[in-house]
Amino acid sequence: MSRNPSLIIVAAALLCLAQSGTGQAQTKKSGGGAAEHANKGVKLAQTGAYEEAIAEFTKAIKLSPDDARIYDDRGRVYHRMNRFPEAIEDFSRAIELAPKDYAGYSERGAVQVSQNQMDAALADLNKALELKPDDLPTLRWRASAYRGLKQYDLAIQDYTAVLSKTDPTSSDQAKLAAADLLAKRGYTYSLMQQYENAINDYKEAIRLNPSDTDTPQRLQYAESMLAAKNAPPPPSPTPTPTPAPSFITPLNIGIGIAVLLIIAVIGRLLTRGKEEPTSGRIR
Repeated sequence: MSRNPSLIIVAAALLCLAQSGTGQAQTKKSGGGAAEHANKGVKLAQTGAYEEAIAEFTKAIKLSPDDARIYDDRGRVYHRMNRFPEAIEDFSRAIELAPKDYAGYSERGAVQVSQNQMDAALADLNKALELKPDDLPTLRWRASAYRGLKQYDLAIQDYTAVLSKTDPTSSDQAKLAAADLLAKRGYTYSLMQQYENAINDYKEAIRLNPSDTDTPQRLQYAESMLAAKNAPPPPSPTPTPTPAPSFITPLNIGIGIAVLLIIAVIGRLLTRGKEEPTSGRIR
């Protein structure tokens, strides 16, 4: 996967902020003062001025403490800052205020994925999709949760569903988002040892995002694994015949010589015992 996903996630989060309902719709509900601070917070967040955005959202919440959307907006910024406890707290508050709104569940599930709390994340993301089926950001986060739980087939289904509704030609941001999704799906295929599919996804991800630095390395790994998988088995080695045991050893030679000497000595003694002595006289 590339080193760009964090930037893509931030861009997606900022897009959520822009589409979150703050602005005119929020003005009608929470009053001009709260809406003014909330809208200012959105604009600051879109420029990366997160601390200033948090301050504006906090002012808006003080003026309109029951507006779930402001908690959602502030929680998204906390998430971008990796301030996970504050983000969870804001999204939980948004869920309390608007339990039928998918956004709080979706965003809290995303934070839980970031914290590797996959079971809790899956529960929230499924609830969000129950309230708003086929929401693409939620499907994307659920794919990550499934992959973390090693439910790879389900992760592939979600990545594929999001990709089917993503038009990489619509904008540069959409192109980067599609490249990121392809890289993630390719990585999931690689975990499943489906290297052909992984290679296809990696190549398309690199085509859409040539500045990616991680995916080419993952592509090389998948290609090497596929080559190893398809390589013919090595020939069986020709068995070497076991040589017959040799009895001609220095020890055996020494024993043989000793036995022969003993036999010779015994034979000599027996021969001498049979000889008769002579007196030298004629009888």
